[in-house]
Amino acid sequence: MPGLDVESSLVATRLTGDAAPGALVAGMDEVGRGALAGPVSVGVVVVRLPDAGPVPGVRDSKVLSPARREALVPQVLAWAAAAAVGHAEPAEIDRYGITAALALAGRRAWHRVVQDLGTPPDVVLLDGRDDFLPRAPLDACRALSAGPGRVHLQVKADATCATVAAASILAKVERDGLMTRLAREHPVYGWEGNKGYAAAGHRQALIERGPSPHHRLSWRLVPEPVAAEQPVLSWDVPGEGTGGEWTA
Repeated sequence: MPGLDVESSLVATRLTGDAAPGALVAGMDEVGRGALAGPVSVGVVVVRLPDAGPVPGVRDSKVLSPARREALVPQVLAWAAAAAVGHAEPAEIDRYGITAALALAGRRAWHRVVQDLGTPPDVVLLDGRDDFLPRAPLDACRALSAGPGRVHLQVKADATCATVAAASILAKVERDGLMTRLAREHPVYGWEGNKGYAAAGHRQALIERGPSPHHRLSWRLVPEPVAAEQPVLSWDVPGEGTGGEWTA
């Protein structure tokens, strides 16, 4: 089960001694990076150490059923010192590119927890090997709190670190709910089931109906048509063995 060992190790010097002030550690994770439609979303969950209390039964959101994820949301919100989900919309993905839009969503979530806490967390724990947060577009971040001063990267953090697993659950539940609501307005794409990803029915609807205002128009939404295989003709050249080939 994901725990707080990594989080505690990142602020160990602040947790030593009876008069230690404690520390705020944030976990961050994203969802929706590879979808064809809908936003990219980033969750942030902050805990106050050493007094975070018992960790909810969180897991990486991908291994939980939808019902279990939804049941965990109120537990995560009660456990966290602060929590938020930020989004970057399809038009922003088209304008800035997916990595910068992902960073923008992360900065929006970060801004909300900083505002709620009144101070920035001491460190943010980010799943993976890439600190994407500095790539947020400056023009879209002018009204936001400054980004994290310290970022720690951890591969598979959503499977081992409770704050990151909790953040992945919040982001997944909020984005899935958004796509389900959008599906009522655009039922042909099947978003209530595929959540904007490239399922066969979603692709077919794009071919037949074209994109909606919630699609990422800069992306290749439908596969390029495959050219018909050209016939290969051959001929024999006297005295030259098997001859040659050419394509019509």
